[in-house]
Amino acid sequence: MQTSQVTPGRDRFLDVVRAGAILAVIAQHWTMPVLSYSGGHLATGNALATPGWWVVTWLSQVMPLVFFAGGAANLISFRRARSTQQWLAGRIKRLMVPVLPLMAVWLVMPDFLRGLGVPPQPLQVASAIAAQLLWFLAVYVLVVLVTPLMAAAHRRWGLKVPLVMAVAGVLVDVARFNDVGFVGYANAVFVWVAVHQLGFHYVEGRLGSLTRRGALALSAAGFGVTALMVAFGPYPASMIGMPGAPVSNMSPPTVLLAFLAVGQIGLLLAFRPQLNALAARPGVGHALGWLGARFMTVYLWHMPALVVVAGVTVYGLGYETPAPGTVFWLVMAPAWFAACGMVLFGLLRLFAHFEMQRDTTVVTAKVPQLVAAGLMVSGGLLGLAAHGFAPLSDGIARGPVPWVVLATAGFLLAGRQIPVTDLLGRAVAVTERAQGIR
Repeated sequence: MQTSQVTPGRDRFLDVVRAGAILAVIAQHWTMPVLSYSGGHLATGNALATPGWWVVTWLSQVMPLVFFAGGAANLISFRRARSTQQWLAGRIKRLMVPVLPLMAVWLVMPDFLRGLGVPPQPLQVASAIAAQLLWFLAVYVLVVLVTPLMAAAHRRWGLKVPLVMAVAGVLVDVARFNDVGFVGYANAVFVWVAVHQLGFHYVEGRLGSLTRRGALALSAAGFGVTALMVAFGPYPASMIGMPGAPVSNMSPPTVLLAFLAVGQIGLLLAFRPQLNALAARPGVGHALGWLGARFMTVYLWHMPALVVVAGVTVYGLGYETPAPGTVFWLVMAPAWFAACGMVLFGLLRLFAHFEMQRDTTVVTAKVPQLVAAGLMVSGGLLGLAAHGFAPLSDGIARGPVPWVVLATAGFLLAGRQIPVTDLLGRAVAVTERAQGIR
């Protein structure tokens, strides 16, 4: 039987969950593209839309695990913090710092690519891909802002909190599927906060103390309810959005993802001793530490790495990705992954520094100011995720600049003293290197 409470220090199981989640995200995103280019138009498709492949998404859709691990880490760090003020400021700044170089580079990159003669449509696709994953940070910042309140609710009501959130998620879905579609976005809070709250229960030992049989029973219940809701409800079988599908389980999230989270969490908990033993190996432990220190940078830049590889091969060389599942697709997949991996490693060499720098500034902002800062950061990142980095033809106000300004203003309001010259210098260096290639 597991110990009843998470021991002090780093939790190896959570490290494995986080690392496995980011690797699964990368694998899914680098596998999905079905691309071809002709006559100024980049055709895009999704390999996971292949009939029957939806089942893969029940394991590869790991955002529930990210929120679960984040909930556990947030509760641990919140309890160790000197004050709510210090904790909020540190979390907002830590989440936003890795985004700053991404925004700096992609504010100038569309104009640079346009100067190279890249047509508007593929440029729009690339700029949207570079920004689309910011939705997670936008939502996660909101979850961070409510963490002090949710920690208090956890102390008082325990498991009732995620259960109430799940019920609220069901009610939101009922309204959404009865022609009140905009209400569905409320589940970006209810669903992800409910999963985040499960991380609290892992820290307290209610989940961590499960036997393997209990964990497998929990997993079966989670996946079983998910299957029943897909079979008899209005929910699509895929756990990610598919091209042309009338409904997505992800945008906005449906309550189905909360039940999927239970299935995935139970499955991992069943093998927690083995995962802890794996993490204890020196080489694996070093790799987990290396990845953990660069987690957000890897997340933010793995899609731009894909943009670079696709730009060179599909747009530049006329390469057309093979039909998913064919022998040629299986043969080419390792080379595609290797190319994306090399580009990503180069980007990490350039930009991981920002995430890894230590923040030694003194927090002077009060909690209301930090909440306002977090809301500004969240709003700016959500705007970028929705609109992308490519400026529109009808003026600067409709492009990425207002959203970048909003997010950056929130960051500054939180009190961070950023080495702006370092940031701009690196962005200029990237542009100059690209111009040298030209």
